[in-house]
Amino acid sequence: MYRKYILFRMEFSVKLNKNPLVSVIIPSYNCSQFLPQCLNAIKSSDYSPYEIIVVDDASTDDSPKIACGAGVNVIHMDKQSGPGAARNAGAQHANGEIYFFVDSDVVINKNSIRCMVSKFTEHPEVGAMFGSYDKQPSAPNFLSQYKNLFHHFIHQTSYNEANIFWAGCGAVRKEVFREVGGFNTVQYTKPSIEDVELGLRISRISKQGYRILLIKELQVKHLKRWGVYSLLYTDIFCRAIPWTNLILTSQKMPKGLNLKKSL
Repeated sequence: MYRKYILFRMEFSVKLNKNPLVSVIIPSYNCSQFLPQCLNAIKSSDYSPYEIIVVDDASTDDSPKIACGAGVNVIHMDKQSGPGAARNAGAQHANGEIYFFVDSDVVINKNSIRCMVSKFTEHPEVGAMFGSYDKQPSAPNFLSQYKNLFHHFIHQTSYNEANIFWAGCGAVRKEVFREVGGFNTVQYTKPSIEDVELGLRISRISKQGYRILLIKELQVKHLKRWGVYSLLYTDIFCRAIPWTNLILTSQKMPKGLNLKKSL
């Protein structure tokens, strides 16, 4: 009965306000080499209605021009504030009942939005969900192949239930996102584990019935090319150290992706 109510409310809201069900929100900073592919893939989606919102985080390249030329909604940040703040800004201007966050260097599949909406429809108690990179990384160099395939392997061999979130390709119901206050823009002003921390806050309100799902069939292609410096800097300063601080401040060990002991 609850599920029927959720579906009716979502469909009625779309028809009454003529608003899209899904708002695809893309934080963008100096990503002119990737943004066209990202936007073209979304526009090729087999699902509608949806809207695309690109939040330009004070880029210094042609990213704003590309976004404007693509005919999507573009929000300009006054100063570079990080992907968390950019996603929050996009959510403030979004009309959809579902916020679908996609990184600017990610290419979704034709059925990605439909897959995500279908899962929300089937599971009205789910507050958020996320996918993974596919097994065919765009960049051919060894480090890029290693980094992306490792991400794919971890996500594909983990449990379906999670207490974290991944914003590279992840969706949150509007009411859940607003209830937890969105991304933490005070502690995370640069790309880090702001999505992981958001997932922890969503999981803490699980008493209200919210769950987070890892959808293994929701796979996307990552276009970023990793180098030695970018990989080490990201893994140490943007991941390992923030993860440690998060564990210390929360005084509990996040279950993360619930890795299995055996495959």
